[in-house]
Amino acid sequence: MAKRIKRVEKGVESPKEEIELHFQKLENDFLEGKLDRGRYHAKEIDKSLLKALELKLSILGVDDDSLGIYREKLDKIKREFDSE
Repeated sequence: MAKRIKRVEKGVESPKEEIELHFQKLENDFLEGKLDRGRYHAKEIDKSLLKALELKLSILGVDDDSLGIYREKLDKIKREFDSE
């Protein structure tokens, strides 16, 4: 069981890195006017990456504020895309 917990602890950083990568792509798409592709990246962040991070954090029982920060950032960007 300890091996699994260590694996999950290491695995928390991976979704965070993926989320940051997709946020960069999302911001680039917005700047370049590629709204459809940007919406894809937003959906990818919301549906899979944030869910994976949330699951790993709940398994560990860790109270990490990064999940809330990412959700706020995503909501702000989604509003910008909707206003375009």
